[in-house]
Amino acid sequence: MHDLKKILIIRFSSIGDIVLTTPIVRCLKDQLPGTEIHYLTKKQFLPVIRENPHIDKFYAIGKDINEVIPLLRKENYSHIVDLHKNLRSLGVKLRLKKPSTSFNKLNIQKWVLVNFKINRLPDIHIVDRYFGAVKSLGVKNDGNGLEYYIPEGDKVHLNDLPESHRNGFIGFVIGGKHFTKMLPEEKVISLCRKLSRPVILLGGHEDELAGRKIQEKSGDKVFNACGKFNINQSASLVRQARKIITNDTGLMHIAAAFGKVIVSVWGNTIPEFGMYPYLPEDKKNLSTIAEIKGLACRPCSKIGFKKCPKGHFKCMVEIDEVGILNVIND
Repeated sequence: MHDLKKILIIRFSSIGDIVLTTPIVRCLKDQLPGTEIHYLTKKQFLPVIRENPHIDKFYAIGKDINEVIPLLRKENYSHIVDLHKNLRSLGVKLRLKKPSTSFNKLNIQKWVLVNFKINRLPDIHIVDRYFGAVKSLGVKNDGNGLEYYIPEGDKVHLNDLPESHRNGFIGFVIGGKHFTKMLPEEKVISLCRKLSRPVILLGGHEDELAGRKIQEKSGDKVFNACGKFNINQSASLVRQARKIITNDTGLMHIAAAFGKVIVSVWGNTIPEFGMYPYLPEDKKNLSTIAEIKGLACRPCSKIGFKKCPKGHFKCMVEIDEVGILNVIND
């Protein structure tokens, strides 16, 4: 047993990546009794993790790690678990001068796959790669999947929704960080019209206009929640949805944390990068991947673009709607 009094976990961003660290948080707390768990993130993402009962203390930065370094030094950590592994997290470790561990980001293998379409990536989810950062501490994956905790004040009640959506709805996550990771509006409209249940569109403020267009062209069965709710309120809607259709984005991982039936839609990114919905063994059948296999140009990026580099956007335009509807329609 390691004598670890206080551990700092570092993950600055973003929503999905932070949710994917929750098994590490839980297993550290459960398997190292008496250890304090602290978490360092960005202020804008603090609501994603704030209610996690396994975390004893939070630190958050606006832009610069120097905002918190003096406070972190006073904590006198036994160990640092770096789940971000970038220059900023390296800066924290160098300044605190405490033992630390991290994980393999596989950036070279991803670069080879994007540029040469040669797959040298191990068949391992990023959560399991995260566990490489705590292996030396004797901590193992308990297999219980992701967690997400919603503050009481952010729980959305069915009475807050249109009456038509109070007896069960499909959550459709239309947002994404990059255009090439998002299902085109025309495709979303086409699916919404064919879905057998009412639909709630989910996304941030930046998706509000697209959501409005989709709602106008899809009819009363669609309620546009984009930009109307904060991240925890959106998570509350995800939890109450019967099933979820989602792009490769943060709410996809929140849906996995709630054990929802998920159809995840993949454009320029691929599940082989290790960021697909992470579910316990007995729930893996809840996840369905919708993608165009065998496209010579895919993956074109490990992150995404503002527009399709080839101009045809086949990876999203040619997604099979029937396959999605077969899973989502009861």
